[in-house]
This record gives sequence, C-alpha cells and structure tokens, in this order.
Amino acid sequence: MNKNEPSSSAADRLIVRGIHIDLTDALRNAVAEKTTRLFRHEDHIVRLRFDIEHDKTADVNRRFVAKAEIEIRGPNLIASVASEDAYKSIDLLVDKLDGLLRKRSNHRKEKIHHPHGVELTSEIPKV
Repeated sequence: MNKNEPSSSAADRLIVRGIHIDLTDALRNAVAEKTTRLFRHEDHIVRLRFDIEHDKTADVNRRFVAKAEIEIRGPNLIASVASEDAYKSIDLLVDKLDGLLRKRSNHRKEKIHHPHGVELTSEIPKV
C-alpha cells in the first residue's frame, strides 16, 4: 500500500442517513459523488456521517436540512445547511465542509511554518 493512499475506500468511510425521508439511490449516489472531493482533499478522514432530513413543519425555503460530521484527527468538524431542495442542501453542505477542511489545513500549515516564540519569565537551569 502506498503511503499517500488512504487505508480504506471513501465508500467504507461514508455513512448516509435519511431522517423523515426515504433515501433513494439517486440521493445516495449524489452524496457519494459530491463527497469524493472531501476524501481526496484530506487523507486523514476517519469517517464522514451525512444526514439528510426533511422537516415538513419548517419554512418552505428551509425544508431539507443536510447535516454532516467529519471524524478526523483532532476535533471533529460539524456543519449543517438548510434549503428548499435536498440536492441543493447536499451541494451547499459539501462546499461548507470543503471550506472547513481547507481552513483547518491552512491553520495547521501556518502553525508548522511560523511557530510562535515562547517567553519564559525565569531562566532555565543548566544541568
């Protein structure tokens, strides 16, 4: 196995659930297709949980809620988006998750390449 190759396939690490909605093959395929770029972007994703919820009591423009949690080294990333269409919610959520992963990656790189100095109030004893 190559060092850059993920340990398991993206399909093994993706969990899709429907809440108050029947998940069709088209919805599952849309989520799987859209989230492949997240797995390409970040190799260290342990699991991605993707929930699509249909809320009949909500406003017409916010009926479909897509929620996701990315289990990754460090704190998990959690996001949600609501819109009038399930596919639109999926697209918007994947864009949001992509932005969160990019922000996290850039923050990590910044910490590695530009460490902050530590000021000590007293001298370190010599041994």
